[in-house]
Amino acid sequence: MTKSLSTVSEKSGLPPGALIHVGDVLETVTRISVIDYSTEHFEEQTIQSIDEILKYKDSNTVTWVIIEGLTNVDVVERIGTMFDIHQLVLEDIMNTHQRPKFEEYDDYLYIVLKCLSTENDQFAVTYEQISLLVLKNFVFVFKEKKDDLFHPIQKRIRSKRDRLRKFGTDYLTYTILDIIVDQNFIVIDSLDDAINSVEDTLLASEPTKDTLNTIQRLKREVANIRKHVSPVRELIAGMLCSESELIDEKIHIYLKDVSDHAIRIIESIESYRDILIGLLDIYISIVGNKMNEIMKVLTIFASIFIPLTFLAGIYGMNFEYMPELKWKWAYPALWSVFITISVVLLIYFKRKKWL
Repeated sequence: MTKSLSTVSEKSGLPPGALIHVGDVLETVTRISVIDYSTEHFEEQTIQSIDEILKYKDSNTVTWVIIEGLTNVDVVERIGTMFDIHQLVLEDIMNTHQRPKFEEYDDYLYIVLKCLSTENDQFAVTYEQISLLVLKNFVFVFKEKKDDLFHPIQKRIRSKRDRLRKFGTDYLTYTILDIIVDQNFIVIDSLDDAINSVEDTLLASEPTKDTLNTIQRLKREVANIRKHVSPVRELIAGMLCSESELIDEKIHIYLKDVSDHAIRIIESIESYRDILIGLLDIYISIVGNKMNEIMKVLTIFASIFIPLTFLAGIYGMNFEYMPELKWKWAYPALWSVFITISVVLLIYFKRKKWL
């Protein structure tokens, strides 16, 4: 079954635990990859049916199953049946609008978080939900799309000398979390470049409406990044406090390293948010100063023409006995007064440094 809903609200009215994909369809075809390994053993293949992993169920090797594409409900449902996964957990896997979290059950752990990436020069962040089911000898990874995110881990597993081959599912889980969290550093670097570009534009030339739009767009992106990254610290803290036998105490030191990375990313996001608020204030100040300069010029012209208008108003009155109207040089004299007043006011404004 491949039916999909766009938003969580569309699922209203369905019974709890109803399995249906919620979110954007990033991959229409579900692809299942299996890597089975131990210190001396390695096997890698792409399978067509989830039932093909049954042969690894009773082995002592570590089996890593990667499901790319979540529209095939039958695959997720079959995994739940084979390994006795709670229906609500399966529902969360299919719902790609989850908040990053860690849940502990008797025989397995459930972890969900977002993988962030940027794809163009305009700094537009894309989000992919990645869910993990961690069992004694199995790690299931549910991804929304096919990409090369885990290629470095797969390359390490192929090497017989790598420490991944010597540890269990907890270390593999740490490695997966580490590479997902470290992807955020790439996003942070791209964000830094985007903010520096806006800052240079803002300070080097007069800002335009496009500059304001860019600042506002970056603020929204930073808010979204913060929403998806901040809970990771809580997620790792939950794993460190867990008493589950599936997380060996020796792995805690590695999880603390992931936690440190998450904290660094959160702090960077907070600082960039403050920078963007500052850039918005600078933009408003520059626009305000520009408007003040315009108003100053207009005010100066108005100040010059006010006395001239006053004089013109006097001589526009219809009185018969106005002696200046009979003078031969009255008109040139009035223009001399106009010019003198304008020049005196300009000199006065200049000395007061209003010009």
